[in-house]
This record gives sequence, structure tokens and C-alpha cells, in this order.
Amino acid sequence: MNKITNQFSSIEQITDRYLPKQGNISGDISDGVSFEEILRQKAKPELKFSKHATMRLMDRNIQLSAEQSERLETGVTRAREKGINESLVMVDSLAFIVNVPNKMVVTAMDGQESAKYVFTNIDGAVIA
Repeated sequence: MNKITNQFSSIEQITDRYLPKQGNISGDISDGVSFEEILRQKAKPELKFSKHATMRLMDRNIQLSAEQSERLETGVTRAREKGINESLVMVDSLAFIVNVPNKMVVTAMDGQESAKYVFTNIDGAVIA
């Protein structure tokens, strides 16, 4: 390298100097997981909760178990498969309004509250 003009004679000199050495690229594959499974895990967007829904969960002291969360996600998947855009998803006595294309929970209610409400602006319901 010419230190005065910062010129390199080859690309290898640049990569050797500035890029970290990479080990075995196939390290993730060595555990026997297929490419399809890795792609499915990475491509599966998580269910998100809007700020409003998060506040409602806290205000109403609603805590979802892991099993209930999984059922909620399954309900959203079923709604998407049926072409529903705005869905009411019922999990046990909990009601969730979900924007299906964005996988966004818009609001949440417990059983006592959902019994006295009328749900509007939805185009489908799923009982999960």
C-alpha cells in the first residue's frame, strides 16, 4: 500500500485489512435444520400489539399465557387464510380486534367487557 495516496494494489489487500475474517458460513446448518425450516422461521412475522392494545392489556390486567398467545396467532393465520382483513379473534374469554394483513392487535378486552360491546368494522371472526 502506498501510505501517501492510500492506494491498494488489489481487492484482497482491502478485504484482508478492513473486513473481519469469517469462519465457516454453514455454521447454522450444522445442527440439521433444513433451509426450508430456517426460511419459514425467518419469514414468519410475529404478531404485534399496537400502543393502544398494549395499554388496554395493562389497564385491564390481561396477561396471555404462552398457549393463549399461540392460539391468538393461529386465529390470525386462519383469518388470513379466509381473506379477512379486520377480525375479531376470541381466545377463551378474551376478545382481540386484529388488523390481519399487518398482524397487528388493535385492541383487547376481557370477557366481562366484551359482553357489553358491539364489534363494528370487522369482516370476520375467529374462535381460537
